[in-house]
Amino acid sequence: MADAFVDLDRVTLRYGMGDTLALDETSIKIARGEFIAVVGPSGCGKSTLLKLVSGLVRPSSGNVLVDNKEVDGPLKIVGMAFQNPTLLPWRTTLKNILLPLEIVEPHRKNFRKNKDMYIQRAKDLLATVGLSGFEDKFPWQLSGGMQQRASLCRSLIHEPDLLMLDEPFGALDAFTREELWAILQELWTKRPFTVILVTHDLREAAYLADTIYVMSKRPGQVVEMRRNTLPRPRTLETTFTEEYTTLVHELREHISAVRAA
Repeated sequence: MADAFVDLDRVTLRYGMGDTLALDETSIKIARGEFIAVVGPSGCGKSTLLKLVSGLVRPSSGNVLVDNKEVDGPLKIVGMAFQNPTLLPWRTTLKNILLPLEIVEPHRKNFRKNKDMYIQRAKDLLATVGLSGFEDKFPWQLSGGMQQRASLCRSLIHEPDLLMLDEPFGALDAFTREELWAILQELWTKRPFTVILVTHDLREAAYLADTIYVMSKRPGQVVEMRRNTLPRPRTLETTFTEEYTTLVHELREHISAVRAA
């Protein structure tokens, strides 16, 4: 893929004094605006990939490029959401969402001047995820699903080119999780940012991603890449189709083979 927006080229990462090999010559190429998912057994290096792409850690060998530039430190164009919402308990929902604009340049220096615009952007995001009217609520006044919606808004408030999601819906019940799949798909459809989703949920990967990568046990390597041909927009009805269930079963077979290896 000559026009890859994110390019991991034979990336190896050793932790500690070099005695723990987390990733071994892993290569992934992601086009601008593509939505990919990474699946695999626990400890295979899925979350490590996110750290490498975001610039939080450097590879022991190989190259990590984003927008044709080598990643040599934390990127400003990245939004991130995790399994735990990590909302600050002393800030309201609105102020939690605005936080990246207060600390990430170039928004930080313009925050006071553009505050009204940023507040409106935050309210628009909250409306999209069904949280209008909750702007002044604190995290402890929100359900788990509502907190995760607010976390998703916070990861998108600075309009990042690259969104990285580390098991963002893993702690939620099935109904809330499926509802948030649809919300995330809608947000991505409106503004197709590049997404890297790390998940253990194969149904989630099949619902959301354009391309799904299966990783081996540690040290992590990509052992399978599967293009997802399911038409968009995907709905809950999609999850009952033969094409969807076949894809999920095939992914599960790959994971089972990886675990047995």
